[in-house]
Amino acid sequence: MKHLKFSQTVEQEFSKALKRRVNLYFKLNKAHKRANAQMVFKTVAMLLIYTAPLALLNLGVITSPLVTILLYLVSGFGIAGIGMGVMHDANHGAYTKRSWLNRTLSYTLDYLGCSSQMWKLQHNVLHHTYTNIHGHDEDIDAPLFLLRFSPYSKSYKIHRFQHYYVWFFYGILTLYWITVKDFKKAGDYRKMGLIQTKREYRMRLMKLVPVKVFYFTYALIIPMMVAPFSVYWILLGFALMHVLAGILLSVVFQLAHVMPDMQFPQPDEEEKIAENWYTHQLQTTSNFSPKNRFLFWYLGGLTNQIEHHLFPNICHVHYRNISRIVARTARDFQVPYYVNKTFFAAVSGHVKTLRVLGRMKTLQCSIKITQ
Repeated sequence: MKHLKFSQTVEQEFSKALKRRVNLYFKLNKAHKRANAQMVFKTVAMLLIYTAPLALLNLGVITSPLVTILLYLVSGFGIAGIGMGVMHDANHGAYTKRSWLNRTLSYTLDYLGCSSQMWKLQHNVLHHTYTNIHGHDEDIDAPLFLLRFSPYSKSYKIHRFQHYYVWFFYGILTLYWITVKDFKKAGDYRKMGLIQTKREYRMRLMKLVPVKVFYFTYALIIPMMVAPFSVYWILLGFALMHVLAGILLSVVFQLAHVMPDMQFPQPDEEEKIAENWYTHQLQTTSNFSPKNRFLFWYLGGLTNQIEHHLFPNICHVHYRNISRIVARTARDFQVPYYVNKTFFAAVSGHVKTLRVLGRMKTLQCSIKITQ
């Protein structure tokens, strides 16, 4: 895999001022950048929202198929809540200064049946470093030809309808993740050089097996064994849990990057990006619902993805406070700062962007998507 280089000369004053102002905020307020009591409460709450319904299903005390479906749906909200509000911070090392505790909390993703090790490579290394750069950011490199999130991906006629059928694929995201994705990514990252040796590759594959076995045992097999009614209800509930979680996770992450006004920069012949890395994040990332406190809480601060991309090592509970600093600094240096006022406005913008990408021919030069 080729490593791209961002400019070390342009817009350095912006990045220096931004870091200085954010650091000054924490110093003046005598605050630390990691989790606080609010974050601890959220961690416990999300783990309970996910675990408690499944525990009841494992005990075999539920005699109603409809209650079973409802419990699985509650756990679906828990999956998304853990993924965005607990695991995400821990995998970035933003939860605490204690590396062992970050590592332990990152295993909440393994608890959900997915590999935290594979996630770190895809999300921390590729997505955060090379946001919206085709061929490097896997979040815009759709695994199927049926979807097109980048103007540099090959264009097919069926993409004209992707803004209609994309929701099906969003819905199966976590089902794909717990079954196929981690194994496929291990092979992909071996070819890319992110997994460097055959021994490391084999070890990662071996670690995936008990994670999957444990997950399917408590989330599906035991409930099927103890249910006093047809197992089809368990299968339906399990599927709906993942459809709900998949749509929530997909939509929230896509609202940050596959949006109107987002840029899709491309490197030059020397594998260099023209912009400073901090400026690049602002050109390729968007916020939404800045005043919605519930969404901010439940979505793990990912309503403020700009702040997250600029400072992934800061716990998300601080994003609302530093967002004013980031917006003001961007304005002072005439750097874009994209915000959609509501969640529905952001979803609308995402759908329009999918429609534009679906009708756009494959491009060879840097482009900015507009409505």
